[in-house]
Amino acid sequence: MAKKRPQTKAGKPQLRDGEIPVVGAREPCPCGSGRRYKACHGRAAAHAVTELVQRPFEGLPGECDWVALRELVPAATATLTLKGGLPEDVPSVTLATVLPMAWPALRRDDGSVLLGLQNDTSSGDISRDLADTLQRALVAEPGTPVAAQRVPADGVRLQELLDADADFEPTVHSGFEFWVPDSAGSATPEVAASLERANAAAIPTVKLSGVEAAYWCETPEKNHLRWVMPHPEEHLLDALARLHAAGASSIGEGTRLVGSFRAHGLMVPVWDLPSSMGAEECEKPAAELVERLAKALATDGPLTAEERRARGGLTNRQVTLS
Repeated sequence: MAKKRPQTKAGKPQLRDGEIPVVGAREPCPCGSGRRYKACHGRAAAHAVTELVQRPFEGLPGECDWVALRELVPAATATLTLKGGLPEDVPSVTLATVLPMAWPALRRDDGSVLLGLQNDTSSGDISRDLADTLQRALVAEPGTPVAAQRVPADGVRLQELLDADADFEPTVHSGFEFWVPDSAGSATPEVAASLERANAAAIPTVKLSGVEAAYWCETPEKNHLRWVMPHPEEHLLDALARLHAAGASSIGEGTRLVGSFRAHGLMVPVWDLPSSMGAEECEKPAAELVERLAKALATDGPLTAEERRARGGLTNRQVTLS
């Protein structure tokens, strides 16, 4: 059996915990202990950054739309407003669902920044990961993508960087042509290939204009309405169960409430729609459902037996996305 290596004293001054920088897991710990980072101060750091934040977008304007763009919408953008304004050499910051080659962010030739939302993250807090990427994109060289990296546990979050009073208004696109600005000419072969693949996989999607965070989408067999709602899950399930038991949960003839997603701490009810029903045909019945749902949410009494059965059916048809 191999002998254990004796622990050697560090040849440099010891650092306090608050001063320990984040390094690679297999690198020597900067504290000078002689151990690898993952076996020393990296343990606490790894635990801190992997602890799951249930509602990472809570407190941001348009939380429901953030969830939709992260999980449901193929191609969309939204302008982001920073606290204190933009740096002098950054004309704009735009959130995008997906970027070429799945880049976390891109600093364009003109200095503008694109921040990708649908990327794998290194921690349990998407807001912290995105904020770190955004900060690095703001100072990146124009014309370069920003790579992913492990995020410090004490890093800032989007809620600290973005203006909480600014509007968040997503624009849904039919494809990913927004990757290539009109003035940029032809895309590189890599970006062009990535653009072709992304466009081929994108499901046609439209954001309803009359209600918040509701997205119509078209699939080969039928259409769907996916609606991210801000209400607490248990309360919303009760309200939907009341409507379902009363035969009032549809959004028009031939439509059916079929279940829901859970995503980033919010609930996303899903309706099946006839293939002939487009986004425009959803607007009026969706607005009418808002009124019925408000009354159901305001009802405090216990559920009836039929409502409890309806609630059980809805609960059994929930799928957790995140």
